[in-house]
Parts: sequence; C-alpha cells; structure tokens
Amino acid sequence: MNAPTDLSMKTEDVLRTELEYFKREHRDLDDAIRALQERGTGDALTLQRLKKKKLQLKDHIALIEDRLFPDIIA
Repeated sequence: MNAPTDLSMKTEDVLRTELEYFKREHRDLDDAIRALQERGTGDALTLQRLKKKKLQLKDHIALIEDRLFPDIIA
C-alpha cells in the first residue's frame, strides 16, 4: 500500500484503515526480526534493514496518529 505523504488530503476513514495496516506491518516485522534473532539465521545486514523498515513504519504510524488524534493543550 503506497501512502501519499500529504495526510491532510485523506479522510478519517482512510487514515484509520492505513493506521491498522501499518500497525499490522509493524507487528509482522517485529515478529520476523525476533524469529531471525532467536534462530540465529539472519545476517546483520538483513536485521539492520528490517529494523530500519520497522522504524520507518513507526514514524509513519505516529504521523497518522497525530493527524487522527491531535494533542489539545487546555
């Protein structure tokens, strides 16, 4: 799923759907990283790439959450 960087153009329903998709991807990557580390079958470069992708997903999740649930300072 390709997500445009301009989140202001998306409806709330689309953002919620994408949020769930990216959270699922993040969990899947976490499981894959953990499995590779436990089995010792993943080389350092592969693990580094997976961790970088996981971090990118986390950042994108944070952007969507900020858009959906803005901090309101009272």
